[in-house]
Amino acid sequence: MTPLDNYCLSVRFMDGLKGLADLSKLVCEQNPGVFVVLRDVHFFRQVYVDCGAVTWPGNLDLAPDAMYEAIKKTGKYIL
Repeated sequence: MTPLDNYCLSVRFMDGLKGLADLSKLVCEQNPGVFVVLRDVHFFRQVYVDCGAVTWPGNLDLAPDAMYEAIKKTGKYIL
């Protein structure tokens, strides 16, 4: 997984499926809830994989199954 500009991630799953996770809409909305911390680009770039989930410090993570299914269908996961 690689963090990209504009709150996007390039992701690759264990089976080789690759795609883009676009979090820009979520991060930039008026009330992103717990995801407000991702507005800090330095923090956003601290992303890592933990137990198969895209994760940031503080136990902030994304559901890998929903991401996988969306990328499998369209090549993108847009939140």
